[in-house]
Amino acid sequence: MSSPVPAAAFPDSKRTLRIAQFQIHFCVLLWGFTAILGKLISLPALALVRWRMLIVTLALLLAPKVWRGLRAISPRLLLAYAVVGLFVALHWLAFYASIKLANASVAATCIAITPVFLAVLEPWLARRKFRWHELWIGVGVVPGVALVVGGIPGEMRLGVLVGVVSAFFCAVFGALNKRLVDRADPFTVTAIELGTGGLVMWLIASVIPHEGSVLDLPNLHDSFFLLVLAIACTLVPFTLSLVALRHLSAFAVELAVNLEPVYAILLAIPLFGEQRDLDVTFYLGVAIIIGAVFVHPMLERRRPHRVETNVAGAVD
Repeated sequence: MSSPVPAAAFPDSKRTLRIAQFQIHFCVLLWGFTAILGKLISLPALALVRWRMLIVTLALLLAPKVWRGLRAISPRLLLAYAVVGLFVALHWLAFYASIKLANASVAATCIAITPVFLAVLEPWLARRKFRWHELWIGVGVVPGVALVVGGIPGEMRLGVLVGVVSAFFCAVFGALNKRLVDRADPFTVTAIELGTGGLVMWLIASVIPHEGSVLDLPNLHDSFFLLVLAIACTLVPFTLSLVALRHLSAFAVELAVNLEPVYAILLAIPLFGEQRDLDVTFYLGVAIIIGAVFVHPMLERRRPHRVETNVAGAVD
């Protein structure tokens, strides 16, 4: 691996940044369906995550390009991507557990806590300068999440706690991916991370007591929605987000992902009637979260646009 390049070496064009922002917002739109699909699928959270990762991995392994990429990766870099895959799996496991314990709207909204964790973790894990304005924007989202929590029934509070845990794991794998994203083909990276995560979930299912069986074969209804979840809402946006991450910070990406609950809520209301579980404080909290999404780009326009290139030592 060649020596790392200083972050200031290659200025990003405005067109490149706009394309990256469009890509990540398209990903967010697709991810907005994941909470809905998680509600529609009757499998327990652990089984749902296992099958989601397995289907994506098998689909990617059908591509010769992925096998060529796997042969070109050093063992050390392969291990690094595998560790990221572990955190992806833990994030999804906690996310779908939150859906089961609360509902799709609450689980998606809890992800808005992720920028708080990222503001601290990304400078450390991705080896870039700490930015105070990111921390303040992240903290500014917390009152919105607090209002969301205050607007739900007490029996859903455990789902909120699990949702915050999901946000933490999301921040960890987002920061790690930022550090490693430009060192291999995005499809190959997706195959390694989701393949490893799926394997970890199968191992967990075989040794830890949980709802359902080790196999938990999906029925025809669940199989259809699992295919939609795996291909349209996982393979496509996960890989495309890695492409966008080459030109955006993990914080900027995750802040855009805060729009996911908006899509999830708009879908959940007509499909599940979840507005009956939510009051006006919930929607006020969502408004605060959305406001933070628009504040960050305005602040970033005042800064010189640079490629967020890793400045740490090489992994492989």
